[in-house]
This record gives sequence, structure tokens and C-alpha cells, in this order.
Amino acid sequence: MRLAEFILQNIEPILQHWEDFAKTLTPAAEGMDALALRDHAVQMLRTIAADLQTSQSPEESTLKSHGNAPRSNDDTPAETHADLRHASGFTLEQMIAEYRALRASVLALWLPSSDVSREQEVRDIIRFNEAIDQALAESVVTYTKAVDTARNVFLGVLGHDLRSPLGAISLSAEVLLRAGDLPPKPTKNVSRIYTSVKRSIKIVGDLLDFTRTQLGSGIPVRIARDDLALTCRGMVDEARAYHPDCQIELKSDYSLHWRFDKSRIEQVIANLIGNAVQHGAAGTLITVTLKSEDGFAVVSVHNEGVPIAESAVASLFNPLIRHLPGDDVQYGADAGLGLGLYIASAIVNAHHGHIDVHSEAASGTTFTVRLPRTAS
Repeated sequence: MRLAEFILQNIEPILQHWEDFAKTLTPAAEGMDALALRDHAVQMLRTIAADLQTSQSPEESTLKSHGNAPRSNDDTPAETHADLRHASGFTLEQMIAEYRALRASVLALWLPSSDVSREQEVRDIIRFNEAIDQALAESVVTYTKAVDTARNVFLGVLGHDLRSPLGAISLSAEVLLRAGDLPPKPTKNVSRIYTSVKRSIKIVGDLLDFTRTQLGSGIPVRIARDDLALTCRGMVDEARAYHPDCQIELKSDYSLHWRFDKSRIEQVIANLIGNAVQHGAAGTLITVTLKSEDGFAVVSVHNEGVPIAESAVASLFNPLIRHLPGDDVQYGADAGLGLGLYIASAIVNAHHGHIDVHSEAASGTTFTVRLPRTAS
């Protein structure tokens, strides 16, 4: 008896093996009935049997082994199984173990009869393993997406809920400072509270922006005509006030009218200047330059100091990639959450522009933002 026929005629014994193994996957399996434990297993077995009975060319086999098998528009049983296992509290390792157990139990139960040649037996085993691997890959991808979505929704809710109490703290501290009737020591303490809570509000804002990009909605921008030179001047003045010990110079024409989201580009400039302050050599000049070039508004922020390691440049705008310990510099994730450069990049992308970095020991580090004239 060929393997596909065996699976279809022995679904119940195979399902019983599946159920018995699923019961051991505690604590998620505790209290689950047979129907829940067998979730979509019968549909997966029928799909696998149908795949074994379908003729397959060597080219199709190669495509499947490379993960390029034809995709269905509908959710597969393996994908639905992954969603339900995630919702039921099964870990990714437990779900993968179900497939290992299924593979072992089917092959252990199947005893090819004498009318099945050795060549047919080997071919059936290869095709069966291909089908199991395909189902496993579908489940892993779907489970991982479910985990990512749940995490990002949680971060979004957390960031949103933190805004109200942080806003109340900020407002209360500001009222106390403006009253001007506090003794020197309490005034100093309230000033620290106010500064810290403003920084916390910025972190929460970065967290919400990061969550938007991870959920696929991107960072929203409202494009309008405004003076980009005035915007840069305002952010440089703010940076000078916030970092009185730093030398920050602006090189720009008096005005440059462009189409952009003012508040978002302010965020980009502030992040790049803050990055230069944090990583630039103490006592050296930070230069912000604005010019119009080939239909682009070009904003660059330059600082002297230790250059960015070549190994870090490729992942500099990705906060999820951690740099290896022992690097000479701490850019990206090692400098904290590493969201500043990532969010700056996302905002520039939302303007249909691009951002890049050039860093050498002799010339220093320069981040350059190019915004097209026709951003929409």
C-alpha cells in the first residue's frame, strides 16, 4: 500500500497518536478536549495525502525544497493550526514538536506491502517529508507573524496609555516651576522631574512611531508648503539651548520653501543632532547644512569623532539588530533603544526621500537627508 493511501485509510490511528502527544504539551494542553487537541490535523493529513498523489516534476521538487511552492489564496490548514495554537498558549517549540511527532508516527505505522517497490517506497518517503516540511514552514511563518502582531499591539497600547500619566506629571511640574515660589532645592528637584518626564514622553512617542511602522501603517505625514530653512534654524536654536556646552553651527540660505511635514522633519533634525551630540568628540563642532541640489532639499548633520564601524553601517537604521560586544563605538541598539535613527529613516521614507551616512576617521561622520520637491 502506497503511503498516501495508507494515510487516508488510517487517519484515526494517526490522529490518536497526534492527540496523545499533544496532551503532553503542558500547560497549554491542560483542559483541552480531543477536538481541540486534534486541531486541523485531519485537514493537514488529507492535504499531505493529496500532495503525495499529485505528480511532481524534478523542477517542481526543487522549487518546493527552496520554499517556492505555489501559494494558495486561502489559508492552509497548517496556517490556521498555527494561529489557533498561538491563541491557545502553545509555544513555537511545542508546535514544531507536533510536526516531528507526526512525521515519526506516520512512518512508524506505515509498513509498505510487497507490491510497493523499493523505488516507490523511497519516493513516497521523500515526498512525505517534503509535505511535512512545507506544512511546518507555513505554521512557523504564521505563528511568528502572530507573535509579532501581538507584541506590536501591546507596545502600541502601552505607549498610548503611558501618555496620559506622563502628560499629567509634565503639566504639574511645569506649573510648579512657573509659580516661582519654591525654595532653591525643591526647584532643582522639580526641574529634574520636568526634564526626565519630557524625555520619557519623547521615548513613548518613538515607541508609538516604531509600532506604527511594524504594524504596516507607516509613519503618517502631512505634507504642506513651508520654509525648511526656518525649520532647521529653529531646531538648531533648540539644540543649542538644550546642549549649551556644544558648538552647533547652521549653514543655510535665509529661506528655502519646500513641501514637507514640518513637525516630522523637526523630529528628524532633532534626532540627527542628538545623535551627533551623543557620539561626536567632546568640544568639536557639529555642523548642520541645508541646500537645494538637483531637485532635492539636502539636510546634512556632521560631527567629528570616532567613525562608525563598517560592520555597523548596514544595520544602523535597524533597531532590532544588536551590535556585537567589543565594538569601538556604540551606535544603534547599543546606545539604548536605538529608535532615533530608525524613526528618522521612516519619516524620510514617508516623504519619498532617502537618508544615508558617510563615516571616516579623517572626515568625521555625516548623515545626509534628501527630500524631493514633489513629496506627496
